[in-house]
Amino acid sequence: MASPALRQYALITGNYWAFTLTDGALRMLVVLHFHQLGYAPLQIALLFLFYEIFGVVTNLVGGWLGARIGLNRTMNLGLGLQIAALAMLAVPVAWLAIPWVMAAQALSGIAKDLNKMSAKSSVKLLVSERHDVAVLTPGGAQARLYRWVAALTGSKNALKGAGFFLGGALLTAIGFRGAVLAMATALALVWIASLVLLRRDLGRAQAKPKFREILSKSRAINVLSAARLFLFGARDVWFVVALPVFLATALDWDHWRIGAFLAAWVIGYGIVQAAAPRFSGGRSQLPPGRSQAFVWAAVLALVPGAIAMSLPDLAPGRVLVIGLGVFGVLFAINSSLHSYLIVSFARADAVSLDVGFYYMANAMGRLLGTVLSGWVYQVAGLSACLWISAAFVAISALVTLALPPDRLTRPL
Repeated sequence: MASPALRQYALITGNYWAFTLTDGALRMLVVLHFHQLGYAPLQIALLFLFYEIFGVVTNLVGGWLGARIGLNRTMNLGLGLQIAALAMLAVPVAWLAIPWVMAAQALSGIAKDLNKMSAKSSVKLLVSERHDVAVLTPGGAQARLYRWVAALTGSKNALKGAGFFLGGALLTAIGFRGAVLAMATALALVWIASLVLLRRDLGRAQAKPKFREILSKSRAINVLSAARLFLFGARDVWFVVALPVFLATALDWDHWRIGAFLAAWVIGYGIVQAAAPRFSGGRSQLPPGRSQAFVWAAVLALVPGAIAMSLPDLAPGRVLVIGLGVFGVLFAINSSLHSYLIVSFARADAVSLDVGFYYMANAMGRLLGTVLSGWVYQVAGLSACLWISAAFVAISALVTLALPPDRLTRPL
């Protein structure tokens, strides 16, 4: 029979999966639906502005909130807010003005980052509960932590890719309003199960942290957060708005094809992310550290520039399919390394505070990338977005050099 920690891990993962499926589908629905209505790329990007801004605020405050009231409550609060956001969009098309959609996206941004922060923080606590020093060396415990984090994050991203496909398919099959109503209903069932089954004391700190403690005092976490900001800005500067709009306008792809292509990319990205310990040494007794984070980011920085240089001379469809595949594999390994390192560096008695601060930087990177994706594409095209992506990854690689030196163990 599975241990209580494993059962809770399975419940948290299932909760995270369900949320992510609706989150990915909603993003694709909004991009494609409002592009169909005639919105310019920058206008579409601005629809996600509050989503990303409130994600920054939520991660900063959410870790403090999770430590005070428990990660079970912050996770369930995230699910409830996502249901409310979906319900807000299930109104007649005439009501879907920009301020209304931005307000719904704000709720969805709060919900997403409450859910993510709660899930990632919970993993460290549950692995710590299963840590038997008589069986595992500290390095072995770190390797297991890496595998658990990689499995959670990779499976989540695979489901996000499925969500992209689901969004495109639902938009074609039952329309925008029918799609958001169907997702709200399904997520409500998951929410009820989570309210009943999730452990009540999960993640609640014994000593209630003060609000001023939301800012990290750890140099390692501050450095890793800066690297994460540029890493995710590099992805979203061309992936969020520029790429789907380019596929629809320059290559004349329909909604099904765009949704399927982006879904396949994110699913593949998630699979690689879950398997990242195989590539980066997580199965050994030497968990990954600074040197691997730098090397993988440095290699990734070459890819967007190579795509940008190839676009004018080669078939753009083929270049993007191949280039995005290479970018996805390398980005997945980088993201998985970062996700492990933050959970590893986080203090056991304040894990949600440290993880929340880190994902605040992640949200800032997404915000920067999303706004630039719409603006730069509108004024300079896809190649300019790719060159900015290359520069951002290079900065992320250089920042990781300020992390603490590689070491055999980190305390759980």
